[in-house]
This record gives sequence, structure tokens and C-alpha cells, in this order.
Amino acid sequence: MKKILRQKANFGILEGFLTELLKFDVKIQEILESEANQETEDDKFNRVDLLAKNEKGELILIEVQHRSEIDYFHRMLYGSSKLITEYIKQGKGYGRVKKVYSVNIVYFELGQGRDYIYHGKTEFRGFHEKEEILRPSQKQQEDFLIDRVYEIYPEYFVIRVNQFNDIAKNSLDEWIYFLKNEEIKDKFKGKGLDEAKKTLDVMKLGEKARAVYNRRQENKMYKASLLYTAKVEGIEEGEKRGRAEGEKKREIEIAKISLKQNIDITTISLITGLTVEEIEKLRER
Repeated sequence: MKKILRQKANFGILEGFLTELLKFDVKIQEILESEANQETEDDKFNRVDLLAKNEKGELILIEVQHRSEIDYFHRMLYGSSKLITEYIKQGKGYGRVKKVYSVNIVYFELGQGRDYIYHGKTEFRGFHEKEEILRPSQKQQEDFLIDRVYEIYPEYFVIRVNQFNDIAKNSLDEWIYFLKNEEIKDKFKGKGLDEAKKTLDVMKLGEKARAVYNRRQENKMYKASLLYTAKVEGIEEGEKRGRAEGEKKREIEIAKISLKQNIDITTISLITGLTVEEIEKLRER
């Protein structure tokens, strides 16, 4: 999960996870460079910090924490507060303060509680009227595009991975299962998990197999460029179809050779682009 989060190209995976967690459609505009994104010598034992900005300009800080820290709640507060001050320009009004979501994925027993996902937000309740929640004025709603006061303040999410019982009841649970077990079942339908599974399969390949896969991906990009150029230059569709058929034959030959070398079907599929079913049929022949 650390490597997947750190790969800035994996916007689709990150967007899928955040959409399932935050319960609204998240589109990542960019991964921001910040002190929060710096890696340290202790990172492999400690945490992964990733700072992203969505289309609304809101900041999303994700931390993956493996080692127990007794003051972790305090660090959550420090991290979100630091972001707020870091991203407000000097001389700008307080109304320019950025909304911050702090997503904390922890692999130790943080606090006391029976649940494995917790959500914290700031609301102002009546001192005497306990059920009354202070709301923004009509002017504030119009100027800042909010319905509730809590929309201004940082929101915190704590995912206590080890407290999850491995029973996925919904699409968010499927993500928690992946975070805990580094495995994505074929039946999982959570947003972004299909792309995450492909990335995970490649990461699990041996060094040689991964190199072959990466070369194949580069070749696909090169072929796509050639096909686009051919289209622009007016090459007939029949010629392109002939090239595609030739490529298919080449992939089949590679699969046959790989089967003779006892390479597993999943790896062959990643190398050639053939489906598992197609490779199974080749093996039966």
C-alpha cells in the first residue's frame, strides 16, 4: 500500500479510496509538494504521508502509520493545523483558509473503541439547548458555499486496520480488507480496486517478469503512437487490422514459450496481454 500511495500516477486508485471513504466523488487535481510529503530514513518503519488537492481546492492528508505512538492524536491535530497555516497566503483573509481532510490509516491499537473506522468533525452545540447546533448565517452560506459550520474545519478519519474482522460488508470494507491483507478478491467492486489489483499484481512479479511487463507496456505506448500517426497520415483501416492480427499471433507464440518454461498463467497474462482463459486454452492444446 505504501508504494501504491507514493506513485503519483495512481490518481484513479487514490480517488477510488477517498470516494468510498468520504462518501462524495473525489477528483484529485494534483499531488502537492510539501514538508508532509518528505520521506525520511525512518519511513519504512514509520509512516507514509501523502498530500493531495482535489478539484475544490481542498487538502487531503493521508498518513499510514505502523508503529505505535502514544501522542498520535496530538500529531493528527498538528498535521492539519500546519497545513492550514502553510496554505494560506500572507495578507489574505481568514475566509481563504483551506478545508482539510486528515485520513489516518493505523496498524496499531489507537485509543479505545469497538469500531474500526472513526470520523471526527467540529460542531458547536448549545450550552443550554443541547440538541441545537450553531449554523452559519445566510450571508456566510452564500459567501463561503457551506451549509454547516463543520464544513470549514478539518475533518479527521481514523481507520484502525487491525480491528477489522476481514468480513467485507460494503465497498469501503473491501478497501479496508485490501489495506489489512494486501489482497483484492475477484468479487470486490469498490471504486479504484480494479486498478489497484492490476498494480498489486505487477508489484508482486519477480524482478525479471516485472522488467518484461514494463517493456511490454512501453511497447504498447510506442505502438499506440504509431497507430495514431498512421491514422493522421491516412493509412487504411485494413492495414492496421493486419498489424493487430500479427501482434496477436506474436503474443500467442510468447505465451506458448512461457508455458513450456512453466511460467505461471497470471504472469503470462501480464506479459502478453492475453486473458487467463485464452492461456488456459493454449495449455489444453
